[in-house]
Amino acid sequence: MTKWTAADIPDQTGRTFVVTGANSGLGLETARRLAEHGAHVIMTARDPDKGRAAAASLPGSVEVRTLDLADLQSVARFAAGVERADVLVNNAGVMMTPHRTTAQGFELQFGTNHLGHFALTALLYPVLRAGSAPRIVTVSSSLHRQGRVDFDDLDAARSYSPTRAYAQSKFANVLFGLELDRRLRASGSPAISVLAHPGYSATNLQTSGPTGVLNLGGRLGNLLLAQHVSKGALDQLYAATAPGVQGGEFYGPQGPGELRGYPKRVRPVRSATDPDTAARLWDVSEKMTGVSFAF
Repeated sequence: MTKWTAADIPDQTGRTFVVTGANSGLGLETARRLAEHGAHVIMTARDPDKGRAAAASLPGSVEVRTLDLADLQSVARFAAGVERADVLVNNAGVMMTPHRTTAQGFELQFGTNHLGHFALTALLYPVLRAGSAPRIVTVSSSLHRQGRVDFDDLDAARSYSPTRAYAQSKFANVLFGLELDRRLRASGSPAISVLAHPGYSATNLQTSGPTGVLNLGGRLGNLLLAQHVSKGALDQLYAATAPGVQGGEFYGPQGPGELRGYPKRVRPVRSATDPDTAARLWDVSEKMTGVSFAF
């Protein structure tokens, strides 16, 4: 793949994108580039004041709506207000936090990064299905390769590790994105499900969630190792806009270890491609969220 940049984004005039967690980091950069290319962008933020402050710096057609993925009632309220969308970018997330829970009592990282986006995607699906060339982009992490789903302790009641819980949530993102594409294909849907990860990109994710040594490591990593957010957002922008992208594909940086570089197609860890594990996670996610897809 050549060195694809934001300048290569096709004209998006007339298309509406929903970008979660769009008030900072990768989400803000994604919203900026989409708006520059003619899209109408619905930016979501937990704090609407921060969202509006971020949106004020953007060109084009953008709006801010409140969405807290750690509260399924907030997810339902947001989804009920969206009348049109062509592309959903499941970008928002939390990373390596101390043990906390969502409004519904789920472990925060699994509840936000996976369950919140699972419910959001399901509730928005009827709108997306009616859109133009609809895509659902779920943003995972290279750390999904260290993950597994502990079905016997999803709320981390027995033991908790910030890094293990984060890897589990990102592993769940991949299981979900691939299973969603299988179900979209089986139903004859016009929508496709695509995955992306940003490599190691300098955002506040590494510093707003972790504490202690993990926080220090995140700060040093951002200074010494990470690529700029403008490069990190390219993978999800490619997945969301590039012609020829197919459902079930996964995009990440082309550099060594997929840490830095321009977008290329990458492979998920093999265990994340297991359809039986994905189907089990799907069933559990429906039960935990009380939300199902209307294929």
